[in-house]
Amino acid sequence: MGRVADRLAELGIELPAVVTPVASYTPAVLDGDHVWVSGQVPMVQGSLARTGKLGDGEGFVTVEEGYELARICALNGIAAAHSVLGDLDRVVRVVKVLGMVNSDPQFTGQPQVINGASDVLGQVFGEAGVHARSAFGVAALPLGAPVEVEMVLAVR
Repeated sequence: MGRVADRLAELGIELPAVVTPVASYTPAVLDGDHVWVSGQVPMVQGSLARTGKLGDGEGFVTVEEGYELARICALNGIAAAHSVLGDLDRVVRVVKVLGMVNSDPQFTGQPQVINGASDVLGQVFGEAGVHARSAFGVAALPLGAPVEVEMVLAVR
């Protein structure tokens, strides 16, 4: 096993199957020395783990739930990258993460939600997982997903 595969095993993480696209796109594209990973929603075994908006109060997805959903999105993104790379040890750096949070207009905790993706990328890739990032609220996401994460990886 490679360095990243060993780290995933240490963390008790089994990469999921690559999520089947819900529209006309591919989960990841290898172009030269970068992998461009399409936006990943929190799909688990073919279904959204949760739907809804982040916000304060009853009926909303909580920051803690959103954090876990963002983590799922990042793991789906790692799986998509693996599908075009074959070996995650080729990842030199996670360059950029873009996190979108389906938010109530008053919700401002998007950075804390997207930390779920950033934290797992750091756990899996170590120093190479430290990245630039944007996290912002949106009015809606595909299929009613609470969170969507896309990323760009530098590879050798």
